[in-house]
Amino acid sequence: MGTLFAKPVRLPMQFAWLLFFALMFSLPAPAATIEGVRLWSGPDQNRLVFDLNGPVDHKLFVLHAPERVVLDIRNVRLRHDLSRLDLSKSFVRRVRSATHNGNDLRVVLDMRARVQPKSFLLKPTQQYGHRLVIDLQEPRSKPTVTQRSVQATQGRARDVVIAIDAGHGGDDPGASGRHGTREKDVVLAIAKRLEKLIRAERGMRPVMIRTGDYYVSLRKRMQKAREKKADLFISIHADAFRDGRARGASVWVLSQKGASSEAGRWLAESENGADLIGGVSLDDKDDLLASVLLDLSQNATIAASLDVGSLMLGELKRITKVHKPRVEQAGFVVLKSPDIPSVLVETGFISNSREERNLRDPDYQQKLARAMLRGVRSYFSRNAPPGTLLALKPDGQKVSGERKYVIRRGDTLSAIAQKYRVSQKYLRTANNLSGDRLRVGQTLRIPVM
Repeated sequence: MGTLFAKPVRLPMQFAWLLFFALMFSLPAPAATIEGVRLWSGPDQNRLVFDLNGPVDHKLFVLHAPERVVLDIRNVRLRHDLSRLDLSKSFVRRVRSATHNGNDLRVVLDMRARVQPKSFLLKPTQQYGHRLVIDLQEPRSKPTVTQRSVQATQGRARDVVIAIDAGHGGDDPGASGRHGTREKDVVLAIAKRLEKLIRAERGMRPVMIRTGDYYVSLRKRMQKAREKKADLFISIHADAFRDGRARGASVWVLSQKGASSEAGRWLAESENGADLIGGVSLDDKDDLLASVLLDLSQNATIAASLDVGSLMLGELKRITKVHKPRVEQAGFVVLKSPDIPSVLVETGFISNSREERNLRDPDYQQKLARAMLRGVRSYFSRNAPPGTLLALKPDGQKVSGERKYVIRRGDTLSAIAQKYRVSQKYLRTANNLSGDRLRVGQTLRIPVM
């Protein structure tokens, strides 16, 4: 007699696994969550940060008449009240949001004026989880050909301009100490003290790259220094290392490798074409000549940066331990301006408990600022740019005399002439040179005009 029930069908193991994965992938992915939203408002850039519990897909675009920035985020839930954002100092007039297509979110920023937005995702760090960042930048105007090194008008001597860059800021806190000290806070405090000291100096004028707790991109820091026609750029930081015993201040300048990579960028980008390198426009030069001019300018700038860096490091040695006995070189982006001597000062290791305590101390911050000022003062007493008050005697007459320069490996007569703003012929005459050949260790006399 036949059975009333069919035998159970046994599926092959491979087919069973395929069916399982098909069911898995057919289920909708769980929606990500926006846990918080933060807005950082700077004078020429705003940063809007969405804190997420996972990565998301998004799209950013602009609409005109009226000006709006629109952000679409797929499969996300908003758990933050956007109306709580402080828009008073931002480019944003109003924020609106709505869901569509189920779990998709649209955020509309009604702008006060036109901006250039960009967006990017950041992976989790020690301080933050996943983040979606929206930067709102004022449109950059086309560069105008105005000679950086000459600000004097109608024969009037000008001040030397010193750009002071407090590292990090806003959503980028930098390194943190064991007791919660944030790098962005202490370096801004030191920068403000240095600004006050320089402002009190005859013939010097400070320019702050950032004045508050907001982020400025690395290349924007360079750009702001150039816009202010700076004669020197000082970037202030506080180091960190996994070993809490590491300590000491250090001074960094641009490396030759970093200079070479920046040269390629400058020559490739049309937006830099009309800008000035050492007072010379590259706009009307052929590629070979532009490359030569840029190379000469960068070599002279690195030499000048090493000079001011050495003087600053010597002053820091008087008040604190230094991490390395000489100026170090690396390809830091903020140091890459081709014709502005630039130094990066690591004021100490915030990861070292003793140095963290020092960096929080107002008196110690003042000592660091004074040491940097002494280095700046020493440098410009020997290298006062022509047309500046520092190039004049107290009675208003031009300073005369001579300086001395010891030849280093890689130095050229043309680069030294450009650095000290004298002609190569003048250098040859002053040093009885028959040609352009130099010896490492040779001392050149540099006449002061």
